[in-house]
Amino acid sequence: MYISKVSLINYRNFANANFNFKKGINTIIGENGSGKTNVFKAIRLLLEDASLQYAYKLTEGDFNRTLDKNKWKGHWIIISIEFDELNDEEAIQSLFIHGAGIAEEDYVKKANYNLFFRPKADIRQKLSELAKGDNAGLQALLNDITINDNYETFFTGKSNADFNDPAVYKELVGDFENVIFPSTVDASKFGSKIPHQMSVAKEISFTFIQALRDVVSDFHNNRTNPLFTLLKNKSGEIKEADYKPISDLVNDLNESIEALPDVQNIRDDIKSTIQDAVGLTYSPSSLSIKSSVPDEAEKLLQSLKLFIGEPGEEYEGGIHELSLGGANLIFLTLKLLEFKYQKSKDDTFANFLIIEEPEAHIHNHIQKALFDKLDYGDTQIIYSTHSTQISEVSNVENINILAKKLNYAEVYQPSTGLGPENINQIQRYLDAVRTNLLFAKGVILVEGDAEEILIPTMVKKVFGVSLDELGISLINIRSTGFENVAQLFHNDRIQRKCAILTDLDDAICDTTEVVGDSDALKKYKKKVTGSKQKGLARKVKLDVFEAGNIWVKAFYAKHTFEVDFITEGNEWEIKKIIKQVYVDQDTRDTAKADIEDADVSIYGKRVLTMAKQEGKGWFAIMLGKHISYKTILPSYIIDAIFFAKETSPNIIADIIDYRIKKNFEVDNTLDFTSCKVELLKYRNGETTLGDLAFDFDLVIPDDQILTLIDKLK
Repeated sequence: MYISKVSLINYRNFANANFNFKKGINTIIGENGSGKTNVFKAIRLLLEDASLQYAYKLTEGDFNRTLDKNKWKGHWIIISIEFDELNDEEAIQSLFIHGAGIAEEDYVKKANYNLFFRPKADIRQKLSELAKGDNAGLQALLNDITINDNYETFFTGKSNADFNDPAVYKELVGDFENVIFPSTVDASKFGSKIPHQMSVAKEISFTFIQALRDVVSDFHNNRTNPLFTLLKNKSGEIKEADYKPISDLVNDLNESIEALPDVQNIRDDIKSTIQDAVGLTYSPSSLSIKSSVPDEAEKLLQSLKLFIGEPGEEYEGGIHELSLGGANLIFLTLKLLEFKYQKSKDDTFANFLIIEEPEAHIHNHIQKALFDKLDYGDTQIIYSTHSTQISEVSNVENINILAKKLNYAEVYQPSTGLGPENINQIQRYLDAVRTNLLFAKGVILVEGDAEEILIPTMVKKVFGVSLDELGISLINIRSTGFENVAQLFHNDRIQRKCAILTDLDDAICDTTEVVGDSDALKKYKKKVTGSKQKGLARKVKLDVFEAGNIWVKAFYAKHTFEVDFITEGNEWEIKKIIKQVYVDQDTRDTAKADIEDADVSIYGKRVLTMAKQEGKGWFAIMLGKHISYKTILPSYIIDAIFFAKETSPNIIADIIDYRIKKNFEVDNTLDFTSCKVELLKYRNGETTLGDLAFDFDLVIPDDQILTLIDKLK
């Protein structure tokens, strides 16, 4: 038995979301604040016995923020967990056939367990009595609703409804827009009540390991100390006869401590001092100094501490002396041992281990080894993480990705609708370098080292913001096989923009062979022709691939990245590295003249020759040292950036402000006062980009700003 699906409606980060899980190890990936902790809280409310009490204490703060400012009133929170592959044992069938299961053939194979946080019966009755379209009556009724007086928690099973379907929600809860509320509920569809005493949490083994925040403090707290928990559980197995010799020794020790002469002398001195101070009438009737070394097993166990040596060291110290990573690893190990003890001792239907962000302070190799080895076979494990190391070794079919939106989060399953071959292609590409695309707000795929090295540098130098600040991951595919990765971005999978940057490889010269062409020239023309044909074929293929998919779009350099870089007006940067590429002065002079030539057949051939000689990666590194705010970012790259990430007015304003400062550093006689005024208006939404462009055109000789504004208008 395993959790196959978790549906969340109106709960915390989630307005309407569903998580799909497989047997074995599953991973939930998401940035900070995307809801990883909240989905675990939802699961724990239903499956963790210790958390069951909190299911009856939900508040208005547990409603999704799209329902803030009293809009939550009348709405329901729904948490639904679907189990799959229930076996035919009598015990498990007796639980689910009467509670959460739907019988198929001779026994229940799937089961749903649902939590409804809903208005009480009297409120639901009043809602159902409202006339259709009676908005005034609805509002009057909702105004008087409070959480404490008018809401209840209700557990059901045997449901076959898709709670993520808005139509199903309206049928169960009601249509607030049109004021239509149900008077009865179809139990066969939405489930029948499960009594509190039949909680599924009582029949399974469930362990939650929270994110490791302050492990040293947890070890000092008996309530959270995993070592004490293990010892306490084991102490129950110690026979009284085996423990009596230890208890007798402790009692003898206490008596010996109390009988020490110094202890008795201090006792007598305390007693006489009190008598001297207040007299016999008001002095204590008796006074003793007693040793309080505990003789109970539990209290003795509290005094036991763990001492550990770091790898490669002979010194053995306390937890507080370990590195953060070492302490976290020990804490996690003890919690896993606690789970193993519980699993071996309890007779349960299923075993679930939920681990929140296990990567904290732990070395990359340990993260990967930990994930790889934590497979107990009979246990479903669900991790949450923002570690690329863990996501690298995660099976793409077992990943759920969280994406933050305004007041809610969406959940994506990257393998939905893909066949085994496609999934295998993606799995091969998602190594530790490329898995950061799973966390990005937008993605740019490039084909080579030059783009990977130079584009981040150019964006930072030209716009004053980094790709990281824009939430964009730039991924080097190192080929033109973009489809293998880009297929992740789709309505059915990851709903994020993916820009493909590639070359059309258009001919940089006349490729017509004429009488008198040398063999070398003929060979060169054939090579240029071949590249052009490949570029055209690539575009045809990508046009078909992106058709009908709003999440993927290709952007093309007319020739190649290096050639288009000069075409945009960046010959100065290329000339700065000529001396590094060539030793001979005559060759340097020729190269300089070629780069300054207006004919693409000449400067294009030269820059490609230089890049080939040095290697495109090294050539890009050399060139990167000379990128500045004056460098002109090729238009197709700008288009790709603003496709991949929809930028806010504040980001645009930051870019323009950066350009203003750079221009002022060059010419401090320019008057930017009016520009600053208009820029502030734009930040506040009081003016448009068009008006901003007009004002800047009069003041600033900066084509980069005007080009940017023109593209975004």
